[in-house]
Amino acid sequence: MLSASKKPSPQLGMFSGLSDQLDQKHPLYVLAHKINWSVFEDAFKVHYSDRMGKPAKPIRLMVALLILKYIRNLSDESVVEQWAENLYYQYFSGEHQFQPAIPCVATELVAFRKRIGETGTELILKESIRVNEPPDDGAPTVISVDTTVQEKNITYPTDDKLYKKIITKCWKIADKEGVDLRQSYTFTVKKLRHQQRFNRTKSGAKAARKASKKIKVIAGRLVRELARKLPLDALGTHLPALKLYQRVLTQKRNDTGKIYSLHEPDVKCYTKGKEHKKYEFGSKVSFLVCQQSGIIMGALNFTETLHDSRTLPEVLEQYERLTGKEAAEVFADRGYRGKTQYRSTKIHLPKPEKNISKAKRKKHSRRAAIEPVIGHLKSDYRLCRNYLKGILGDMMNAILAAAAMNFKRAMNLWRTEAHSSWQLIQNLILFVYSTFLSQKSKMTF
Repeated sequence: MLSASKKPSPQLGMFSGLSDQLDQKHPLYVLAHKINWSVFEDAFKVHYSDRMGKPAKPIRLMVALLILKYIRNLSDESVVEQWAENLYYQYFSGEHQFQPAIPCVATELVAFRKRIGETGTELILKESIRVNEPPDDGAPTVISVDTTVQEKNITYPTDDKLYKKIITKCWKIADKEGVDLRQSYTFTVKKLRHQQRFNRTKSGAKAARKASKKIKVIAGRLVRELARKLPLDALGTHLPALKLYQRVLTQKRNDTGKIYSLHEPDVKCYTKGKEHKKYEFGSKVSFLVCQQSGIIMGALNFTETLHDSRTLPEVLEQYERLTGKEAAEVFADRGYRGKTQYRSTKIHLPKPEKNISKAKRKKHSRRAAIEPVIGHLKSDYRLCRNYLKGILGDMMNAILAAAAMNFKRAMNLWRTEAHSSWQLIQNLILFVYSTFLSQKSKMTF
């Protein structure tokens, strides 16, 4: 695909361009000038060709759409549609004139995410940290760390659901490859599904259990029959899927590394001890938050069910990549028991201490501020349910959510400053006007 970049056009509209029509104190307008877009263009141009292929969309446009998607908590389809209606979105993306059409097809965002990968999204997070301008007063950096689970977009897993999906997918494979099944079990499966509906009644529980066992048997028969009858070239294509189905059929209740979803086989089950949600199905994410500024300084996804203390080395290495320095102190909860130091970084855990200093006690209390940060990431920045596919989607969703919250933090600060300055001007005008009235009244008498 050919590389492309949006060049500013000196030609304005009949009266003016977008920059003259918009409020220059709007947070998105300010953010468009704060971000160093050339960093992304220089880093991502290696993914494009200068010789062949269809001309690509501008890199700034694609990066801006990713940032807007997470800042506004939108899907790919929604952000593309709203871009055609929102002047601030268009100016943020580098446009100088209003464009009434959508900027690209929603699936081009999927291709762009795959193209830049985890390294590219880390670059966006790094830029979000720079935009916030963390104070560099020489004081040692104090970091809070915590983990959470970003749930994958899957249904609550049960064995019956998986067996039924295996049967449906076997039917599709047989229909696609022209395999003549000895028996398709179409009407049998329909009857068994009807029997399973009464598994909680006294009279139908026994028949429902038998129906569940029968569905598993039918799924196994179809998988084995396809493995026998598929041609060699088709067997090579569908072999990974058939192995996955066989693995689901042979797994037991207490096995480790179980398959919970056919389209997301890397999903893991986590038990965090929550009363309202005993099990969560997804991946573990670790976040670093600076205690002095509240900026998210790191976000890393883990696909394995690791102990929290074993996630610290990789998270601190990412912090060094993003900031170019080591953290002086890290404050964590008791879930990180096991490590007290990593290189020159001291790791502090809450524990009974007789002679604890007031400053250290305050830092332990400040660590609790990471909990609402994670809550906002889940409710406002698409971390609650991850719709991106695969392990790469897990990594990118966590990093982009953290970057969006950093950008939104800066936007909120600029909005507050603009409001306070306007309030100051209003108060000054009222003061001058009231002084003038008082002087006038004295002159009258």
